[in-house]
Amino acid sequence: MRAASLLALGCYAAIASADVSDSVESVATEATSSVESVVGSVTSSAVDKPTFTPTTIKAPFFEQFTDSLDSSRWKASHAKKENTDEEWQFVGTWAVEEPTVLRGIDGDKGLVLKDKAAHHAISAKFDKPISNKGETLVVQYEVKLQGGLECGGAYMKLLQDNKKLQSDEFSNASPYIIMFGPDKCGSTNKVHFIFRHKNPKTGEYEEKHLKSPPSARITKQTTLYTLIVRPDQTFEIKIDGESSKNGTLLEDFSPSVNPEKEIDDPKDFKPEDWIDTPSMADPEATKPEDWNEDAEYEIVDEAAEKPADWLENEPTMVPDPEAEKPEDWDDEEDGDWVAPMVPNPKCDDVSGCGPWEKPMMKNPEYKGKWTAPMIDNPLYKGPWAPAKIANPDYYEDKSPANFEPMGAIGFELWTMQNDILFDNIYIGHSEKDAASIQKDTFDIKKASEKAVEDAEKPKKEDSPASPNDLNFMDDPVLYVKEKVNLFIEIAKRDPIEAVKFVPEVAGGLAIGVVTILALLIGAIGGGAAAAPSKEQVKAKAQQGKDQAQKTKDQVVDAVTSGADKAKEEINKRSTRSNQ
Repeated sequence: MRAASLLALGCYAAIASADVSDSVESVATEATSSVESVVGSVTSSAVDKPTFTPTTIKAPFFEQFTDSLDSSRWKASHAKKENTDEEWQFVGTWAVEEPTVLRGIDGDKGLVLKDKAAHHAISAKFDKPISNKGETLVVQYEVKLQGGLECGGAYMKLLQDNKKLQSDEFSNASPYIIMFGPDKCGSTNKVHFIFRHKNPKTGEYEEKHLKSPPSARITKQTTLYTLIVRPDQTFEIKIDGESSKNGTLLEDFSPSVNPEKEIDDPKDFKPEDWIDTPSMADPEATKPEDWNEDAEYEIVDEAAEKPADWLENEPTMVPDPEAEKPEDWDDEEDGDWVAPMVPNPKCDDVSGCGPWEKPMMKNPEYKGKWTAPMIDNPLYKGPWAPAKIANPDYYEDKSPANFEPMGAIGFELWTMQNDILFDNIYIGHSEKDAASIQKDTFDIKKASEKAVEDAEKPKKEDSPASPNDLNFMDDPVLYVKEKVNLFIEIAKRDPIEAVKFVPEVAGGLAIGVVTILALLIGAIGGGAAAAPSKEQVKAKAQQGKDQAQKTKDQVVDAVTSGADKAKEEINKRSTRSNQ
């Protein structure tokens, strides 16, 4: 049985290499881990994944990272972070590699941020500046959070084209035109869309932030983020190809692109005689003669009677009967020990304990301090507001979507998680091309990643009631864990019964049976039989390692062969059903 061979491989390899002083449970744990490693690799490889094929679409900028990190195009920055209390250097490293988590396409690489809790910065210049004046601008890229994202960013910046733009000097202070992408830390979770707008009067730049941005998608599967800015000043943000936010640059950003036409006159002040209180105390009202302001709010309820079950001789608190004097208590230094007080349990089922007193009640004569009633203020003029004047700084930019030329793309990030992967970066003018790239790359990758995730996910539904009901091919890792754990539990009570009840584990221990019995007897009851010599154990260990490697290769071949046969059978059935 192939399952028994795989289980025997893990158990025997671990026992053969273990020192005689190891416990049985640690040996079994090592065996299970060994089997998990083999089974995990075989299960992953058993998923039929597509092979990466570069996309032929051309664009002003399109990056698929088909080779190693191109230092002539992508330059990691070693500048120091500016405008901060301390000088932080961008020391985070970058690499171009395939994902290690939920790999969906064989040979598909991406740009990977490698370090935790470090400042990263990398940028790539465009072949020529990108301008979207009068054209649609489409920014699209993939983000894969292989380690999740608890606190950090995965957004990009499109840098302003200027003579000072140097990739190896890229930092947080480098001027950008657009910032777009996910950012999460604590309760903050959003997809940034920020653009820098130039005031046509003053020449100063101001960041315009999207109001109510959509939430970022925090998952280890790849997520596709798309930003579309159209010449009619509208924008749209898509996540995984689905629209999640749309609006206009003129209405949905703060502060607004265009200032108000009129502003409050800074020289206008409220007159001293301006009355803006709508009501007032009635000046003609007088306090009634019988109004008693001195009456107390509460008085004793003279009609109250003591409840029949009231325990007047019982204290409300008593020493804790379960308390014990601490062993380290010193009467001479600490004084006489007194048990702490607790509520008297005898008072729980009665109206009360201790001396009874008549309760208080609200005084029916209480009226409080007299105040005159309120009436409408005859002098009320309404709320005051300063006069409006023309805004001297007013301007109207009807086409803020005509961004200034952009000369480079950059990732300037700090994050607590590493292995954030970026891929298929498209910056151009065609919504159709962006959708085509999504179809050729992301859609295929997403489906494949889902298949890998499903294959690696432990099966919870319809789980067998007993380890004996498990099937190796349904879930190899669970099968091994449950069988080994069952063997250990029985062996603690009766090693011989464990061999009889779980023979598939015992079979894997055949060569090392003397060692395992000695360990069991020694761990459980002190042992009557002598353990093998250290030389014997070493000899068996080497023999076990050689046999383990041989069996491991056989297991991989067997499981892979089984998967191939299963695929062949599925293809046959599919062909038949289509005929």
